[in-house]
Amino acid sequence: MAVLGFTLGIFILVLHISSVANYPSGKVGISCHGMVPEHGHTAHPDPVHNISVSQMTFRPGDQIEVTLSGQPFRGFLLEARAAEDLSGPPIGSFTLIDSQVSQLLTCEDVQGYAVSHTSPSKKTKIKVYWNAPSNAPDHVKFLVTVVEKYKIYWVKIPGPIISQPNALPFTTPEATIAPLSTFPPVSHLTRSFSASDCGNKKFCIRSPVNCDPEKEPACFFLSFTRDDQSVVVEMSGPSKGYLSFAFSHDRWMGDDDAYLCIREDQTVHIQPSHLMGRSHPVMDSRGALEDLAWRLADGVMQCSFRRNITLPGVKNRFDLNTSYYIFLADGAADDGQIYKHSQQPLITYEKYNVTDYPRNVGGSRSFFLLKAHGALMFVAWMTTVSIGVLIARFFKSVWSKAFFGQAAWFQVHRMLMLTTTALTCIAFVLPFVYRGGWSWYAGYHPYLGCIVMILAVLQPLLAAFRPTLHDPRRQMFNWMHWSVGTAARIIAVAAMFLGMDLPGLDLPGPWKTYTMIGFVAWHVGTEIVLEIHAYRLSQKVEILDDARIQILQSFTVAEAEGHTFKKVVFAVYICGNVTFLIIFLSAINQL
Repeated sequence: MAVLGFTLGIFILVLHISSVANYPSGKVGISCHGMVPEHGHTAHPDPVHNISVSQMTFRPGDQIEVTLSGQPFRGFLLEARAAEDLSGPPIGSFTLIDSQVSQLLTCEDVQGYAVSHTSPSKKTKIKVYWNAPSNAPDHVKFLVTVVEKYKIYWVKIPGPIISQPNALPFTTPEATIAPLSTFPPVSHLTRSFSASDCGNKKFCIRSPVNCDPEKEPACFFLSFTRDDQSVVVEMSGPSKGYLSFAFSHDRWMGDDDAYLCIREDQTVHIQPSHLMGRSHPVMDSRGALEDLAWRLADGVMQCSFRRNITLPGVKNRFDLNTSYYIFLADGAADDGQIYKHSQQPLITYEKYNVTDYPRNVGGSRSFFLLKAHGALMFVAWMTTVSIGVLIARFFKSVWSKAFFGQAAWFQVHRMLMLTTTALTCIAFVLPFVYRGGWSWYAGYHPYLGCIVMILAVLQPLLAAFRPTLHDPRRQMFNWMHWSVGTAARIIAVAAMFLGMDLPGLDLPGPWKTYTMIGFVAWHVGTEIVLEIHAYRLSQKVEILDDARIQILQSFTVAEAEGHTFKKVVFAVYICGNVTFLIIFLSAINQL
């Protein structure tokens, strides 16, 4: 039964919950005022979409149908403004016609001031109703921003002007289109960065430690070189999407000064940004950066720029003469749009002032508490519990001699199971200490962990009330003890499968999955071998019910042979189990 129960867990163990980068959902309320997508690209000047209305005059309380149409587009933001003040707040409210393709937004703390898309699916026409307010101005103009692709969009496309019946003709000239933003020139790097000056002229962060981007393509490299009142930044790493780094006051993502190098086709865009919580970075103006340069070669992206140590009046840029934690991350990008970083960012062990004096520093992609959590759980649910189960199932007759008043097998089994419970309790607390509470970004792993914790504590409590051997309730206890233990083991291994993929303990893949499957197969295979052996041993000895006479061979000889076989299998199992454990603990230590 133990083999069957544990085998059922294999189907759960191989489930993987992958993070999928979703397209924008249209909840772009943050862009209501400027109506500019925070994509870090320049808006196209010539609109190819238009707005039409069902009538050109209106009275307060009227409902006017507004239609946006044109070549296929994915996103939009539609508003109505006072024609005399297009930079003012939105006017009136909207009512949806098709909630499958459009949604109302809250702007200026008012629901329905604007309308946007609900999904990135292609569309060619959108219809909504605009509701004229009681305090509407004489003339209202519709504006729309349309996104065709992440880097192709048009901002504030002008629509028709509608007027109240008795209003004077609208004569204010059309607002001139603001000139396109100018960006600092970008040059092409002619050679790779070098780590030769790290610690002498450069403040460097490298992963692996002491790697050199000039010689090692897999080297993640970030350097800062002070030059009078400015700092030259160099960043390098293997990436086909983007590289980024950020200055942070703490070890958590949010309220940080970040910089990205984003690959788009055969070009790299260098983009300052700021982070607001665990969300997509908000792109900022590149005006504060100088001497921008980049290089793509052999799958390695490199970029550099210069910025002043202090930038008075420039929003979201930190002064560099202060100490910060430094994050270094990479991830995928598609058509200039970036997605969540592919692995946990490298974070320095402490705060540093990059303008102070040159030095070499390291960092980690996983903190000690999370490493300890993973290590303790691996020891508990790969080793101590597995060995304890085998001893209780197959070695009662092998180690039946009394040891401190109880059979030796029982003493060893109890010690291993109590050790499992103790390790689980310690490991369970560590992530809460690390996060300061519950983690809402860890998927199903913490929920499974809580179930395992409950079962791990419940099991020894049930064992404390075990009925005597001949008590009628003993059979019920045995089944309950087996059920709780088996459930705990299955869920624990499932939780380990999911936990290995979490950013906080992102073990190298895909070997981690194969190794864990190998451990499960190793344990299940050992149980199957011992079950087959126990069955064959029982066939060698037949006891007649009436005389209790052994008729095939000596029970003592058969038992001795069985004990020797079990001990050999157990020794081999221990070696394999410890090998799997060492593999995982070594991987955790290298994070």
